[in-house]
Amino acid sequence: MGGRLLEELQRIGLPLRCLARRPDYLRPRLAPGTDLVEGDILDPATLAPALRGVRTAYYLVHSMAAEGDFEEIDRRAAFYFGSAALAAGVERIVYLGGLGSGPGLSRHLHSRQEVGDVLRRSGVQTIELQAGIIIGSGSLSFEMIRALVERLPVMITPAWVRVRTQPIAVEDVISYLVKARDLQLEGHHVFEIGGADQVGYGDVMMEYARQRGLHRVMIPVPLLTPRLSSLWLGLVTPLYARVGRYLIDGVRNPTVVDDPASDEAFQVHPRGVADAISRALVNEDQRYAATRWSDALSSRGKLPHGPMRYGRRLIDVQSTRVSRSPDRAFAPIRRIGGDVGWYYGNWMWRVRGLLDKLTGGPGLRRGRRDPEDLRIGEAIDIWRVERYEPDRLLLLRAEMKLPGRAWLQFEAEPESGGTILTQTAIFDPTGLGGILYWYILLPAHAFVFRGLLRGVAEASAPPADTP
Repeated sequence: MGGRLLEELQRIGLPLRCLARRPDYLRPRLAPGTDLVEGDILDPATLAPALRGVRTAYYLVHSMAAEGDFEEIDRRAAFYFGSAALAAGVERIVYLGGLGSGPGLSRHLHSRQEVGDVLRRSGVQTIELQAGIIIGSGSLSFEMIRALVERLPVMITPAWVRVRTQPIAVEDVISYLVKARDLQLEGHHVFEIGGADQVGYGDVMMEYARQRGLHRVMIPVPLLTPRLSSLWLGLVTPLYARVGRYLIDGVRNPTVVDDPASDEAFQVHPRGVADAISRALVNEDQRYAATRWSDALSSRGKLPHGPMRYGRRLIDVQSTRVSRSPDRAFAPIRRIGGDVGWYYGNWMWRVRGLLDKLTGGPGLRRGRRDPEDLRIGEAIDIWRVERYEPDRLLLLRAEMKLPGRAWLQFEAEPESGGTILTQTAIFDPTGLGGILYWYILLPAHAFVFRGLLRGVAEASAPPADTP
């Protein structure tokens, strides 16, 4: 959400300052004039320089993925931020929280609303926007729903799938956030925001399945509670074993707009569910190219290594350190493919290219345009360059025949005395067949990709006789 808001505020041309724990990862996405400050929301000493001279501060933080008591972490973070904002003379905090009502709010929803209370108690005017399911790549609720739909041809659906919710498109949330900056209001305000439709969770699942061309069957049962559902979800989508438990536990609470005050205050006309899902799917390819995968995972601290899941996407991350400057370490990546080849197991790449060609794909016959120069949009063997930052990042999109979509990303990050090279294989499977494809070939892919990264590292190293 923060990345999308950043893009829109930069497009408008507002003077901005961003607080980031890993500023090097954010810097390539900043427009000229956007300030960048390194800091941590849980380190009060770093907040003062970030908030100095700021009129409006956006607070888009939550800690469900963190280890430990996420409610206590969120309370501390909100307290530190509110105190620093008051000391710095910030005039307004805009906070994106969670929509939900009724007795016995889940830990997740209660924490979202508690953070709003903490920010208001800071003394800085706080505008809180409460949203339910946000439809868009990266939204945990949306990723959870589509992970279920993508992986399960038959779904055992408990009563909670009929609980009413009011999903809202991520683009509409951004509109509300931008307009909240200039609303002429006195004091604190809480606005409930939602899309045009009130539907059940099951309706969202079936609409997603329809637009993805997936035939899904739902079998209702009366006994599957949200808590049991969270355990089942952990088996189907392991990434959500912890986070999913908190999300599922909250589905017993309706998340619909009861107070229409936001309609008059903001004059935003949000999309319905079908349009929101359609927009999310259409925009995903562009979003993949515009967003670094490590950004999406950075809230977890250090990047995990080996196979993992993120939403419906299957990811394999490998990294190594080389004693070379980033430009030297990245040079073999810049030359990859074509006559140079893939640094390891080239015969396996040729076999894969032949199989692709036999099934109507491009195979390896395209090679590459230039042995040194790279341009976004050009072909490299069975890949196409989707994003390229010289000496820093290369993102390739697969054009071979696959039961899904695939990317291969290389990054070079400077470290004291050398460079960290990170290689990320990303697969977005289509249905159960795509998931089976990933896991059946996982040992072979691990063998090839580990060798590829090792070959890149060796190619970047100086010759043995070089002093």
